[in-house]
Amino acid sequence: MKNKNVIIAIFAVLTLIVSCKNESQIEVFGMKTKKKYLQLEKAKWFIGNWENVTKESVSREIWSQKNDSTLFGESFTTVEKDTVFYEQMDLVQRNDSLICIISVKGQNKEEPVSFYMTKSTENQIIFENPKHDFPNKIEYNKIGNDSIFAKIYGIDNGKEMAIDFPMKRTK
Repeated sequence: MKNKNVIIAIFAVLTLIVSCKNESQIEVFGMKTKKKYLQLEKAKWFIGNWENVTKESVSREIWSQKNDSTLFGESFTTVEKDTVFYEQMDLVQRNDSLICIISVKGQNKEEPVSFYMTKSTENQIIFENPKHDFPNKIEYNKIGNDSIFAKIYGIDNGKEMAIDFPMKRTK
């Protein structure tokens, strides 16, 4: 009985050590293994080049794998040859949370804004930050392998507002 309790205690300690490590590699009994980023895996369908072309503008999002725990995205809108909007996005897994960190030049005193994943399914991920005015909710929907639909919600100048971003894969 004593040996069984010792084995359980050792297993519990090892589990705790492994779960607390923040590196992409963990070591158990001298064997290195890759840490899994299960929350980030749910968003791998973001990776690629996405585009929405209208008469007035062209909007693009480009997502790539930055490292084991992060996807990197850039979003920009051009009107004729002028870039009228640009933002950078890091989709980061920290512990068991997936966070979308957005930096927009000329907004939020040049400080990034974090949005936390509040819902995820195989074809939908929602990020929210109720303290931010606009947007305070970002929704991504996978329509198919070549199509996504993003939508942002929030309060702009005292009015509730939502903007749709249907996008097709270009790469």
